[in-house]
Amino acid sequence: MWLAYACGSAFFAGITAILAKVGIKKIDSNLATAIRTIVVLIFAWIMVRLTGSYTPIGSIGTRTLIYLTLSGIATGASWLCYFRALQLGDVNKVTPIDKSSTILTMILAVIFLNEGLNEKKIIAMVLIGVGTMLMITRKKSSGTKSRAWLIYALLSAVFASLTSILAKVGIEGVNSNLGTAYRTGVVLVMAWVVVFATKKQKQVRSMTFRDGMFLILSGIATGASWLCYYRALQLGEASIVVPIDKLIILVTI
Repeated sequence: MWLAYACGSAFFAGITAILAKVGIKKIDSNLATAIRTIVVLIFAWIMVRLTGSYTPIGSIGTRTLIYLTLSGIATGASWLCYFRALQLGDVNKVTPIDKSSTILTMILAVIFLNEGLNEKKIIAMVLIGVGTMLMITRKKSSGTKSRAWLIYALLSAVFASLTSILAKVGIEGVNSNLGTAYRTGVVLVMAWVVVFATKKQKQVRSMTFRDGMFLILSGIATGASWLCYYRALQLGEASIVVPIDKLIILVTI
């Protein structure tokens, strides 16, 4: 069953990318992310109610809350680093480095989650690494060009890996839908802090009805993807679920 959820996560995440691309043409990407996260949070809590998985926060273990909160913070940090890297560097270099988080997640899963490491996983990591290198287009750049984008891209990958590991631990003691709803709230707070810090909130007034609709649809798709992803993490091994989730690349193309 976890395999079906992992594939569902990749499918909905691919749709998210397309809808978000259409919806953020005229507004700041951080603001678009903050607005989408509102939709994700609403969608997540609706699913919590429909599945009857609501549990008062006070009855959730402290350890679970801490790990879910850290997972949400890691998600927000990953987004911030990723979009900063895109702002400073070439997308065809930033994206492959960010997606290399798959390899790091598989390694961390072996170290911290005691998930087994066999020949198939080793071969998979090598192939993912080789594929990542092949996806990076080598271009000549001036010696004075800043390499800060590389640091942000690497940090994005690290935080993305920590997101999966922390979430895997956090949702062990709580229903996956409720866990997703809670950590989405953390991401929402971080997203809006960034919007107000960069003073982009006024752009809401310039958003058209069409932009808003695509952002709402993108948020719903994101919510569906997250619900499937964290359910898959709860049922399966992180070192296998994460690579399957990265099939988003094929879906998006």
